[in-house]
Amino acid sequence: MSQNYALKTHSLTKQFETVRAVHNLSIHFEVGKITGVIGPNGSGKSTLVNLLTGLVPHTAGEIIVAGKVGLKKVSSKDMTVYGITRTFQEVRLFEQMTVLDNILVVTTCRGWFKGIFEKHGTYHLAIAEKVLHRVGIWKFRDKLAVNLSYGQRKLLEIARVLAMREIGSAQIVFFDEPYAGLFPEMVKLVSEIMKELRSEGATVVLIEHNMDLIRELSDRVIVMDSGELLAEGEVAEVLGRKDVVEAYLGE
Repeated sequence: MSQNYALKTHSLTKQFETVRAVHNLSIHFEVGKITGVIGPNGSGKSTLVNLLTGLVPHTAGEIIVAGKVGLKKVSSKDMTVYGITRTFQEVRLFEQMTVLDNILVVTTCRGWFKGIFEKHGTYHLAIAEKVLHRVGIWKFRDKLAVNLSYGQRKLLEIARVLAMREIGSAQIVFFDEPYAGLFPEMVKLVSEIMKELRSEGATVVLIEHNMDLIRELSDRVIVMDSGELLAEGEVAEVLGRKDVVEAYLGE
């Protein structure tokens, strides 16, 4: 295993009553690489992301960030400390706030609640303008998030990730099916952003069903099946394995 990892797990397990969603999973995510995470529906991908980003506690095992922190328990409030951020399958925004304010809130170092009431200066506004221009929605800055289209909402969530990168609180970024429902031009834009994040040294984790995008973007791939690790390694090699084809591609 490469020692140049940003995040790894050791025997990570999550049990929901009688359902074993993740079992004995030992994997790693390399610094400055895009790692694709794939698997059939119900394979445990979403649970894995929720475990690694503090949304749900794990039952057993360990999470290790940058080789420094062995985490028996993780909470979502700790994630900025460890430099971890994410997007969601179902976009999560501050619906009754403007596009601009959705960005300004995450640029505060004192948490989102206090950030709502913070008076933002030139520095924060410059970051917001930069990232909203980058995703192409600066012109909607005064629009309430709830009134955006589905694709625009996804772009706003990605802009928040970029804003967190700007203030130095996002070194590991999880993209949970970011392409679902996007128009082709938006797909191209998001792919460009991921490649830029990689070139900047960020660790990117991409959960995605589209194999063309996995092949285009991923440096390596992890395949899950029934909550367990089925395969990991170079994309072409892994996707060519018979057991992966049978379990995931259905061929």
